[in-house]
Amino acid sequence: MFIKSFAAKIFAKRIVYKIEKWSKKPVETQQKVFKNLISEAKETAFGKDHDFKNIKSTSDFAKNVPIRDYESLKLYVDRVVSGEENILWPGKPLYFAKTSGTTSGAKYIPITKESMPHHVEAARNAILCYINETGNADFVDGKMIFLQGSPEMTEKNGIKLGRLSGIVAHYVPKYLQRNRMPSWKTNCIDDWETKVDAIVEETKDENMTVISGIPSWVQMYFERLRAKTGKDVGDLFKNFQLFIYGGVNYEPYRAKFESLIGRKVDSIELFPASEGFFAFQDSQDANGMLLLLDSGIFYEFIEAEHFFDEDPKRLTIGDVKVGVNYVMIVSTNAGLWGYNVGDTIQFTSTNPYRVIVSGRIKHFISAFGEHVIGKEVEMAMKEAIETHGFSISEFTVAPQTNPEEGLPYHEWFIEFEGEPELLEQIAKTIDTAMQQQNSYYFDLIEGKILQPLQIKQLKKGSFTEYMKSQGKLGGQNKLPRLSNDRKIAEKLLSLQD
Repeated sequence: MFIKSFAAKIFAKRIVYKIEKWSKKPVETQQKVFKNLISEAKETAFGKDHDFKNIKSTSDFAKNVPIRDYESLKLYVDRVVSGEENILWPGKPLYFAKTSGTTSGAKYIPITKESMPHHVEAARNAILCYINETGNADFVDGKMIFLQGSPEMTEKNGIKLGRLSGIVAHYVPKYLQRNRMPSWKTNCIDDWETKVDAIVEETKDENMTVISGIPSWVQMYFERLRAKTGKDVGDLFKNFQLFIYGGVNYEPYRAKFESLIGRKVDSIELFPASEGFFAFQDSQDANGMLLLLDSGIFYEFIEAEHFFDEDPKRLTIGDVKVGVNYVMIVSTNAGLWGYNVGDTIQFTSTNPYRVIVSGRIKHFISAFGEHVIGKEVEMAMKEAIETHGFSISEFTVAPQTNPEEGLPYHEWFIEFEGEPELLEQIAKTIDTAMQQQNSYYFDLIEGKILQPLQIKQLKKGSFTEYMKSQGKLGGQNKLPRLSNDRKIAEKLLSLQD
């Protein structure tokens, strides 16, 4: 056993002990985080505007601090961006994580000296939990690749600005620097396809043991590796043992991945965002990711079906139930307060608190009152893949409200790997799975308001072309799984000519 892997096992035990200590006291842990946040920020502009000095409880907080999204918080963020101090959090942020916006253009999410360590430690601790549980630490002696955005940064009024994944790249521990790939020069390439080709050249002859990234973009890397070498990824990288991913559900991609790799490898799911690192998979045997309750983030939860009510009830960690769809609201030591991240989650366990990401509150289909969410379409796709043995590159779903003939329906845009057989049977399996999961959808089908879903088979490369057309090819960009309109659908259809 090499020294590094031996040391990793010892370190892993110590970290897991610390995690178990706070995870066994979830309510107490969150109360401590809450009090620290309010105390630290009471003299900031936001703290004064919302009377933090007189906030003694989470119910006081809910009365004083409304739920906000980025657009609603933008007046405060703009003051921080312009160089003012003590606005959302004491002092100035270390960084702004720049993300794609919607109505407000680019979004600038502050990262402070208090919040930055948690972004790094959470990813590290996910790996350490894996080592502690499995006893497998050999991979730390091999090469590791993290497919991410460019680490190059600009500056705005004395605050560094970049993509979150690029910012985090500056914090890779020294003991991993020799193992880390790609090179700094390659990582700085902006064009994603050029970057992937360069990564293939740099890694194809290396002892790669850990590969990390958003599944859809890692898939592109794997495909180009195989095209370049003529080998399955698992044969090329004989010691490849661990795939780390986040951002999207892995299940729709799993069959294709195992085909490209040529064997199964263990995986770890992460739940990172510019606003905070929220959860990671702490066990290979448990469903869901451990919600990080001791990382400078105070969580509130609103039942998704009541989120758009006039005054929805805000729950804290001790109030939540397994299986309910919640919108996750965070207040953080980066200066976000009552902030709607946009993700919906479901708890799979409350001892400890583990979650799955069920979708986005803005990404759903309810053109007819069906309230379909991301988790439901992904589970239906998984069932069809397992039943019929096909694999896909990508898919998205949109309503067809005005068909040329017949009843409206949900249209599934799917880019298959190869030519699938029995397309009608695949559609039937998906539709049955949707009806079983969603009673509203079942009632609409039974009541002849909707007809069963239809599949639109897309040509190879359609989703890559779509993302390229939106300026979102590669990096941390993700395709919306669901839309309540036809904007993505119509663009995809235009690419079929």
